Formats: sequence, structure tokens, C-alpha cells
Amino acid sequence: MMTIISLLLLVSLLPHLNFTARVNVGIVNGTEAKPHSRPYMVSIQKDETHVCGGFLISDEFVSTAAHCWNGNEILTVVVGAHDLRNSKSSDHIGVKNYIPHENSDIMLLRLQKKLNLNNYVKWISLPKDGEDVEADTICSVAGWGQLQTNGQNSNRLMEASVYILNNKECEKKWGPIYSVSQMMCTRGHGGSCLYDSGGPLVCGDTAVGITSFGYSLQCNSPKYPNVYAKISPYLQWIDSIIRNVKRVKFLNSSA
Repeated sequence: MMTIISLLLLVSLLPHLNFTARVNVGIVNGTEAKPHSRPYMVSIQKDETHVCGGFLISDEFVSTAAHCWNGNEILTVVVGAHDLRNSKSSDHIGVKNYIPHENSDIMLLRLQKKLNLNNYVKWISLPKDGEDVEADTICSVAGWGQLQTNGQNSNRLMEASVYILNNKECEKKWGPIYSVSQMMCTRGHGGSCLYDSGGPLVCGDTAVGITSFGYSLQCNSPKYPNVYAKISPYLQWIDSIIRNVKRVKFLNSSA
């Protein structure tokens, strides 16, 4: 009976979840980021149009939300950008491999070439295995998404401060679709809107979550806090993929 109730609740909420690359979670009530102050940020694009955020976790891999890719699309990653209209400092790179996790809204993109790191292009640190962030910790989000509900996307990278909510409050607001082991949620004066899914939730200098979903009828809704896929439970999965690529490269170079 509880399973049926949970499924019915999920079905009733699905039309209002920002959970696809076409209807996903930008920054409202934020401020423009200092140019290139977040060199790990990337714009994920289809046909030269921004569809999701993402962030560098190595010189060859980007992390983003799994729902940002439908399984058939060809995506491009733009690194080193602040204003998406200005290509002087940015580079457009193809994706060699799409690696979504089967049980969480997290995906790795292996780039077609290794990056040359500089002041505009750097990766961000990830948390320790099993590490959690305490409630009320002040963190931040950033992206090129919509500036208000049903508004226009921002050409320039925007950012906002948010604070971590305790899991009980997240569960109370979202019900059974919220997983304590796999998710975390935030609230703040500013926050996510459309087309910033996949961007990082940053606490200190560490990416602890991946922007996953929110309430589509109102960006940064006071009723439904924004939800992020937690990174720490998947560090072994991330490490195994990156190590395997390095091992294959070593074997090929030694052959």
C-alpha cells in the first residue's frame, strides 16, 4: 500500500519537477560572478545552445546531471567561458564518452582531448568518501540559466549563496522522491531556475552536489527547495572510471 501511495505522489509531482535537459534547473536573485573566478564551470551545449551546466573534475572529465543527456544527443562542452557570447577565452570541445550513473542523477563526460589548464580552466576538488555537509552551511551555486521563472537565460555566469537544509526538512517538502543517501537540498534568497542542471553545489572550495531538480512552476520556490545529487557516495565510481581510462592509455602506449 505504501508503495502505491509513493508512486501516486511521484506521478502527481512529476509535471512540476525540473528534471529534464529541456526543463531543468539557472540563477534567480543572484549576481554576476567575477569573470573566470569559477574556472571549473562549463557550459554544456547542443547545436551551440546552452542546455546545462557542468564542472571540470580533471583535465579530461566533466561532471554533470545524467538527465542532461537523452542518450542520443551530441553535446559540446564549452570551457573557460564567462560571457557565452565572447569566445576569446573559451574553447568548444566534443564529448568522447557519455557515462551516466544507473541509479543517480550524475554523469561523467569524457572530453575528446585533454585540457591545457590555466587561469581560465581548472578543475574543482571533490569531497571525501562518505563526507556530508552540515545543515545551515553557506554554499553557492552558479550558472547561465534563466534569471527568473519563464525568463531569458543569462549570457554571463551568475552566482548565488544558498544554505544547506537538514534532511528531515527536505524529506518533509519533497516526500518519498527525496533520498537522504543520494540527495541534499538548499534554500536561499537566490537559487536555481531553468537550464542550470548539472552545475555544482560548492561549499568552500569543494563541489559537494550536482544541481538536479526543483519546482518548475516557480524558480527557487520557497515551498520546494532545490535538490542536488550528492557526490560523496559516488566517489569510488568516479575514481574507477578515471583510473580505467588512465590504465587503458598506459597499456596502449606500452604496446
